[in-house]
Amino acid sequence: MKLFITGIGTDVGKTISSAIITEALQADYWKPIQAGDLENSDSHKIKCFLSNEKTVIHPNSYALNTPASPHLAAELDGIVIDLKKITEPKTENHLVVEGAGGVFVPLNSNDCVIDLIQNEYKVIVVSRHYLGSINHTLLTIEALQNRKIAVVGIVFSGDENKATESIILSKTGVKCIGRIEQEPYFDKNVIKEYADLFREKLLSL
Repeated sequence: MKLFITGIGTDVGKTISSAIITEALQADYWKPIQAGDLENSDSHKIKCFLSNEKTVIHPNSYALNTPASPHLAAELDGIVIDLKKITEPKTENHLVVEGAGGVFVPLNSNDCVIDLIQNEYKVIVVSRHYLGSINHTLLTIEALQNRKIAVVGIVFSGDENKATESIILSKTGVKCIGRIEQEPYFDKNVIKEYADLFREKLLSL
């Protein structure tokens, strides 16, 4: 199984969600494009969060120096992101692929994050509650579905908002994989607890 983790925007909980899903499935992890924070990248964070010994963390196809939209970060590094040079790592294991920002974050003058999503990928959308998040979540899911991309689940992040969650689920018909509370901190133990809660639904996808 290959799962692509995207969010409704930046800082909505994609990396924490990716860590939980990776741990739950003891999957391999791959972030094709990392922009900025190279000394403490999302791949580094994932490694620190995992308890299992099966996961392989595959190197980024592009590791860019500036914390900015990938198209700009690449330009500042004097390169252009080329989708043909983004090669999925070979593995017999489950694979968790983490996107960058939302689906229409630009990678270059033509391509966006949504163009990284391959036909065989199943997409999980991470939604965090804030004023406007219903709109952003519905737009994200509709954009994916318009491209015939399989959206198999939603992870809700942050304090519970039943009204928001119920309207999103009823309008999209997408399954809720689980919710991640506003925890005081995340470490291996917290990630493992959530992994145990999410595992059954993930394996049913």
